[in-house]
Amino acid sequence: MSLSNWKRNKTDITSAIIEIFHKSRQNYGTRKIKQELQQLRKTVSRRRICRIMKAQGLVSSYTVAQFKPHSNGSNESEQTNELNRDF
Repeated sequence: MSLSNWKRNKTDITSAIIEIFHKSRQNYGTRKIKQELQQLRKTVSRRRICRIMKAQGLVSSYTVAQFKPHSNGSNESEQTNELNRDF
């Protein structure tokens, strides 16, 4: 494969990844994009897809960290020991 052919193939893959990402409403990550590319008969590794997405600034909405509430600690109630019981 000549150098110009390789560059053309690289731009085709990049444009396909961008198109798939935007059609999925910015939800698809590397795994789903790889599946979509396989349906188009294009073989690309997930690592390469990840590098292209990072270079293009594409971040899946599911990979963004989301707030998750955490408990304050143990289940100990804050009741006083009014009956002087031994625990």
